[in-house]
Amino acid sequence: MTQPSIGFIGFGEAGSHIAAGLHSAGISRISAFDINTSHPTLGTLIRRRARESQTSLASSPAELAFSDILFSAVTAGSALDAVRQITPFLTPRHFYVDINSISPDLKREIDVLVRATGASFVEAAVMAAVPPYGHRVPMLLGGPAAQQLCDSLSPFGMRLEVVSESIGTAVAVKMCRSIVVKGLEALLFECVMGASKYGAEDRVFASLQESFPGIDWKKLADYVVGRVVVHGERRAREMEEVAETLRSSGVNPTMAEATARLQDWSARMNLKSYFGPEGPTSYREVLSIITSKTKG
Repeated sequence: MTQPSIGFIGFGEAGSHIAAGLHSAGISRISAFDINTSHPTLGTLIRRRARESQTSLASSPAELAFSDILFSAVTAGSALDAVRQITPFLTPRHFYVDINSISPDLKREIDVLVRATGASFVEAAVMAAVPPYGHRVPMLLGGPAAQQLCDSLSPFGMRLEVVSESIGTAVAVKMCRSIVVKGLEALLFECVMGASKYGAEDRVFASLQESFPGIDWKKLADYVVGRVVVHGERRAREMEEVAETLRSSGVNPTMAEATARLQDWSARMNLKSYFGPEGPTSYREVLSIITSKTKG
């Protein structure tokens, strides 16, 4: 089995967990380039993730281009900048895999830039939270080179499914799914903020449990509120991409825009600065911080 070399553009939660999984699956040549490596706070986290995943940190996009397969794992707003940084160093031997949550139109724009270098472009839609799965997180692939990428990485345990040779279909699945997933996060956050003012949370959770059995609503609220706190900025930008996707298809993005506003509000409140890298363990911790900030 030929072992590819893997590079990550951006080394946040998604990239580092996928890298760790690929290393455990037997891929030894893994590197990453992240513009925040020298940041006083983020840099420490990036270097720790690199040590834990046995990933070499590249000092430049040019150095990263020694890898065969490049995963772009940045924020939605940085996807275009990321590809522009690396395109001067791409050649026909490269695969450029964009796993960012961006609109189909933006995926197509990146595809044009990558293919102009002779490299192969593959869009990938990550269909679940990465940490529980690592490199085995389900991904939908699109593009003429998608099957070749699937054949190269599936033997190492990656769960890849080719859905189309066209660019845009895979990420459209992700975008529409995010209306529900990120929308549910926003709904529960708003729900507990309101219910807590009246001491009504337990009753609300019990009522939800009766209407939707099989879901531990308190546990879910703890989890999703924590995700909003840690990833509010990234989720807001993603939901803006979702809204743009809907608008371009003639659908009014009422719920997507509302979700983006709540996620963005969390980011502007800078709630994550009150917690460690993993975020809060319960929604009540978050509500306590919000109360202290608003009273102040």
